[in-house]
This record gives sequence, structure tokens and C-alpha cells, in this order.
Amino acid sequence: MFKIMPKNVEKMAHNYSINFYNKKRSKKQIKYLIYHYTGMKNDDNAMRRLTSPKKKVSCHYYINQSGKIIQMVPDKYIAWHAGISSWKKDKLLNSKSLGIEISNPGHENGYKKFNKSQIKSIKELSLYLIKKYKINKINILGHSDISPLRKKDPGEKFPWEYLAKKKIGIWHKLQKEKISHLRKNKIFNNLEFWKNLKVIGYSFNLKNNLELKKTTISFQRRFRPELINGEPDKECFEISKSLKNIRK
Repeated sequence: MFKIMPKNVEKMAHNYSINFYNKKRSKKQIKYLIYHYTGMKNDDNAMRRLTSPKKKVSCHYYINQSGKIIQMVPDKYIAWHAGISSWKKDKLLNSKSLGIEISNPGHENGYKKFNKSQIKSIKELSLYLIKKYKINKINILGHSDISPLRKKDPGEKFPWEYLAKKKIGIWHKLQKEKISHLRKNKIFNNLEFWKNLKVIGYSFNLKNNLELKKTTISFQRRFRPELINGEPDKECFEISKSLKNIRK
């Protein structure tokens, strides 16, 4: 962890949004870090949206195309970034989280990889916030993790595996070359896979096939981005088994 504030965080700009609840929260109430992509074609469009009173959306931190960090809502206030959401027993995660928006056109506008400058800022800002608020690595999530029925961001090109190696978020400990051949093998009982997803934190109705499919897609986007089809297979099952045992 950083002994001094990293340069990208120290030099961050401020462009405050009016879209937040003005009631303050305590430091202990912050337990989640949620990543988003903007889904907008450029920074100007994204900033206009995040500061528009009509759109009613915002975030705590924005990382633009060049990797510059901009604070939009102070941490002590609740920004409007998560919406209808849940993880484990928590619901409506705005009140318990910090939201980081990263400039990226998203799946609707030519989704692309996050660039090196952005990834550096994501890493430095995340480590700073993790230390400041003592955020557990299992509570570092993407918007699609907490809202799998309606969100895709930050998507399969987000550097989850790299960040996990830097102690930001979780990743399984299985070697890809040893499990990739399981990708074509069906699971005899899908119920065990979905039970594992419940233990990890995903929220869904076991009796709703659409929810099962969309939640599986969200799981694949994050932990098995090479193939996203909404169909549980043996590789997904082995990954879910590895992840369900991670606690801290």
C-alpha cells in the first residue's frame, strides 16, 4: 500500500456534480468499490451526463481518456451510480459504496480496451481508497456484478485479473491452460454452479431462467471473458468453486 498519496490521486481535478444526497455518511458506512464505464463516445458527453440534473446520475470519481482522475462527489456523500442493485444481503448499494466511472464508449458505441493511463489511475485510486476505507477485496465489484439483469459494465475488457494481482478485487487461482479444455463440457447439475454464485455474492431468482442466464453472463464477463454465452460449463463451475471459498 502507498505510504504517500500517489501522484495521479494527488493531482486529481474536481468537477462537482449536483446529483447526490446531501446527507453525510460515516467512514465506516463505505464498504464497496464499484467500477463503471461511461458508455459515452467521449469525455465531454460523459461529463455533461454526470452533471446534468435531468439525468440524475453521478459518481465519486471519473477517469477520463487520458487517465486523469476527477472527483465529482465527495466520498462522504452518496452519489447516484449503482441504482437498483444487490450483493449478498445488501441492496441499493449507493449508500454503502464509492462509484468510479471510467471513460469508455461501452458495448453500444464500439467497446474497446481500457488504455494504460486509465489502468494506472484505476490501480492507484483503488489502492488509495481501499486503504483509506479498509475495503475488503470481495467487495470490489463491477456494475454488472450488482445489477446483472440490466448492466454490462465495466465489461469483459476491464483488467480484473491484473488488478487482482495488485490486491484489488478477487480472481480464481486456477491455471487457464489447465481448465480451458473444460469449456465445452456441460455440467451435469447446474444447480451447484448457481449455488456457488449465490455464495460469491450474486443475487438472482433460481426459478427465473432469464435471471439465471443474465447472471451467468455477468459472471463470465468478469471471470471467464474468453467465452460469454450465458451457458454454465465445467470451466465456469470450477472457477465458481475456487471463488466461493475466498473471504478476505
